[in-house]
Amino acid sequence: MKKVLYVSANPKPTELSYSKQVAETFMTTLTNENPALEVEAIELYDVDVQEIDGDVLSAWGKFASGEALTDVEAAKVATMNGMLEKFMEADMYVFATPMWNFFFPARMKMFLDSVLTAGKTFRYTEQGPVGLLENKQAIHIQGTGGIYTGTDLNFADAYLRQALAFVGVTEVTTLPVEGMNQYPDKIEEIVADAKAKAEALAKEVAGAVTV
Repeated sequence: MKKVLYVSANPKPTELSYSKQVAETFMTTLTNENPALEVEAIELYDVDVQEIDGDVLSAWGKFASGEALTDVEAAKVATMNGMLEKFMEADMYVFATPMWNFFFPARMKMFLDSVLTAGKTFRYTEQGPVGLLENKQAIHIQGTGGIYTGTDLNFADAYLRQALAFVGVTEVTTLPVEGMNQYPDKIEEIVADAKAKAEALAKEVAGAVTV
């Protein structure tokens, strides 16, 4: 059975989040088209997501020296490893994020800090870093108040693509839900159009994650 990891990073409920609404359309269509898929959904604001802090850095240093970790260090590393394992086990990733001040929420960055791990998702070689994940794909559904596709201000999507490529996930499709604040009179039209594209995209990719 193929696994899909759906990661959202927005404290708003679905009915108040355009990116989540479009992602819900995508996920519903995907599972209807391919009922054999195993889906795990994570809302990063509803779970513990560990940032890289002093304890984590201390633990990483102790790994090299063989020194025992404190209980606090061990717990924080375990939280990060839990996210890493979920990421490595999945065959497809679906990310739903808003853009806040040109980037996604900090919890999304913290999640990526957990999964970009040397020796697990990438390794260093004489020629440079090499991603270790193969035959995986990702969908990024991004909600923005303005129109940022194709501009130099779309840092969040660019960063996510680079982070995924770094670990070997190069097949990434972005589905923007954008312009709701810029064109408040067209919100329904914008969201409906994005949902239609999400449905079509889900039908297109469903076969790529068949058993």
